[in-house]
Amino acid sequence: MKVTLSALDTHESSFTPLVVIELAQDVKEETKEWLKNRIITKKKDGGAQLSFRPLLNKYEKETLENQNLYLVGASKIRLLLGAEAVGLVKECSDNTMRAFTYGTRHSFRDFDDDNNDFLSMAERQFIIKHELENLRARDEKMIPGYPQAKLYPGKSLLRRLLTSGIVVQVFPLHDNEALKKLEDTWYTRFTLKFQPIDRIRGYFGETIALYFGFLEYFTFALIPMAIIGLPYYLFAWEDYDKYVIFASFNLIWSTVILEVWKRGCASMTYRWGTLVMKRKFEEPRPGYHGVLGINPVTGREEPLYPSYKRQLRIYLVSLPFVCLCLYFSLFVMMIYFDMEAWALGLHEDSGSEWTSILLYVPSIIYAIVIEIMNRLYRYAAEFLTSWENHRLESAYQNHLILKVLVFNFLNCFASLFYIAFVLRDMKLLRQSLATLLITSQILNQIVESLLPYWLQKKHHVQVKKKVEALKADIDATLYEQVVLEKEMGTYLGTFDDYLELFLQFGYVSLFSCVYPLAAAFAVLNNLTEVNSDALKMCRVLKRPFSEPSASIGVWQLAFETMSVISVVTNCALIGMSPQVNALFPESKTDLVLIVVAVEHMLLALKFILAFAIPDKPRHIQMKLARLEFESLEALKQQSVDFDVFDSEIASKSFFDYTLLLLCSESHSKHHLMFLY
Repeated sequence: MKVTLSALDTHESSFTPLVVIELAQDVKEETKEWLKNRIITKKKDGGAQLSFRPLLNKYEKETLENQNLYLVGASKIRLLLGAEAVGLVKECSDNTMRAFTYGTRHSFRDFDDDNNDFLSMAERQFIIKHELENLRARDEKMIPGYPQAKLYPGKSLLRRLLTSGIVVQVFPLHDNEALKKLEDTWYTRFTLKFQPIDRIRGYFGETIALYFGFLEYFTFALIPMAIIGLPYYLFAWEDYDKYVIFASFNLIWSTVILEVWKRGCASMTYRWGTLVMKRKFEEPRPGYHGVLGINPVTGREEPLYPSYKRQLRIYLVSLPFVCLCLYFSLFVMMIYFDMEAWALGLHEDSGSEWTSILLYVPSIIYAIVIEIMNRLYRYAAEFLTSWENHRLESAYQNHLILKVLVFNFLNCFASLFYIAFVLRDMKLLRQSLATLLITSQILNQIVESLLPYWLQKKHHVQVKKKVEALKADIDATLYEQVVLEKEMGTYLGTFDDYLELFLQFGYVSLFSCVYPLAAAFAVLNNLTEVNSDALKMCRVLKRPFSEPSASIGVWQLAFETMSVISVVTNCALIGMSPQVNALFPESKTDLVLIVVAVEHMLLALKFILAFAIPDKPRHIQMKLARLEFESLEALKQQSVDFDVFDSEIASKSFFDYTLLLLCSESHSKHHLMFLY
């Protein structure tokens, strides 16, 4: 029997703050009271049935700032029922993974009525977020006190409050004790060891854990390439025919590591329960707008926006803008080549040691310009994709990723393709590739981690001084934590992190036969990247809400596409080498045909390997098949139960109807009274 909130007392005297809501400074009291009531009201009355209290009481507000900070929590029973509502999957005592239900809670491993750690803090905060986002308008036409903030039945209240500027931000709190334990096993000691992926998942959720798992896996996968590439770099620099073996290994390597990753990812996400999590129906994204109407699928009232208008915006505005940005990127690239020619001419004229160092300056400047252009374009791409007004968050993300990947690919690699296939200057190609790779890695480390960490440390000192100067009798530790965390930067997701690895994969695989040392530099960068990203997540940025994930999503396809392009690039580079050209002194057509044939053979080999290596290990396939079989059997049993129930009702109805006829024919009032 399904247990409902109304059947249980979900109130507990203890209050553990999990999430912080910050309101704007000038929010009206009636709005605060309305929001509080909607959060604490029972589910059956349209509330979230959560715990809610201000950070400061009325006496503390007189002496302290930050009066509009509120803490949200929930009782243990409320969180367990929320876990059932969001479809969390947990391990049962029989080692199977099943969707958690409150009614069968004792059949799950590690569950105990006195155990508060059955749900991780990340899962509890995810449940709170889900409940807040599912607070929906009922009869309200507007947010109290703000007539311009219109509401309609079914509209998410939190999204309207955020877009109206009434709610500034909603963020989950760090657990300082658990964070300290995680840091001790993760990055505080600079030793070569595996990351505590399961602990990362328990604290930050599956999406973040999958990124760090992929970063670790990719780093270890690069080590064979780095080891093999080192002697090629040291002993056989100009013998391009010897690079055929290295390039072939590279192409097989790029396929195998991506296929093996899918298997490892499936094992991890099955263990975490997200691989078998049921997909929920996607709600409209917060920024989606249109004329109010009825959704033909859900039957609910929501904004409707014609698809043809979105397509017009994409093809008449977004696409031309992207093309214009690509043209500008190529224009900047040509300026870079003019600078290279100037530096080379200056070096040839003087031949001094100073001018030899100057040869690297254009590439360094160009690498810095590339990073600046990538970041500026990212903002433009986000604005355009939001303006296109996509209904679903998944559609928004797919269009944004496509825009950013196309521009970043051209911006980062166009100059290398031009040097390789137009100028055919392998020495300049090696120099440019090395400079772009190393410079971009150094810039990313500084901009993403070191600079924000330094700024955060300064802010932390200021907050500490302010708290120490307080005379009020308050929970200074909690107050300091909330005030400090609310000023931290917001983690915008794994997009930029995966993009960095994607571009690094391109530098390593696209021109591997020209610069085998790229893998070694990538390994060195990633060893520090693990620690800098861990520092960023733990000490620099706000804790992100956990998001269940079963894979790295569209990035898997992006990496696979890059590996296919690398086959064509490396085959073409080997075919252009003087040694290979010397084998065909008279007929270049034969050379082209052979290179194309080899390229097709290697692509066929890639696809055969991808097909031959299953995406999921055999034991995971068997467990998933078993779950599907049990689900079908349960559905059949449910259908049988309904059929029996219907037949009983039908039999009873027929019997009653026959008695009525008999009674009516005999005009027996006694029989009628007996029947009823």
